[in-house]
Amino acid sequence: MIAMQYSIALPADYDMAIIDRRIHDKGPALDGFPHLRFKAYLSARKQSGSLSGPENLYAPFYLWEQPEGMNDFLCGPGFAVLSGDFGWPVVRTWSVWHAELGEDLRRAKFATRRETSIKPHANLSLLRQEAVAEARAAVDQSALAAVAAFNPTGWTMVQFRLWQALPKSEDGAQSYSVGYVALP
Repeated sequence: MIAMQYSIALPADYDMAIIDRRIHDKGPALDGFPHLRFKAYLSARKQSGSLSGPENLYAPFYLWEQPEGMNDFLCGPGFAVLSGDFGWPVVRTWSVWHAELGEDLRRAKFATRRETSIKPHANLSLLRQEAVAEARAAVDQSALAAVAAFNPTGWTMVQFRLWQALPKSEDGAQSYSVGYVALP
């Protein structure tokens, strides 16, 4: 499996209702997309209470069963429209160590993504075991989905979670609103 995300930073005064409409209108188009486990349509707002962050973002997160799905999406018309509307985003990918998925991901209202650096010569086997255990524990503690993945090119690890209710705090995590979850 491959995890994938691009993040589009938007101006502080950008009307985020445009993103909400885009998600509402285009979200269902990816339902049933070949090799897609899920696509979480994510946004963050510069000023939105518990989800406030440093900038407005549109940042969908994908979990692909096979690389062919990712390749077909990136080479297809949907991504061409997105890059035409918002510019050519950097698409980040991670090799998935583990994905723990609940039964009804469409109940997700929030997401968190925490990315950490992997230190040189780290015990990757132990790090993987710990990440898998944390993913399982997150689902046991009410996460609807938990993905643990890493990128050996830049030596980073990502821990992604979908939630029905926003957790109290995940240190160093970016929080998002979930507008829609596309499923197989």
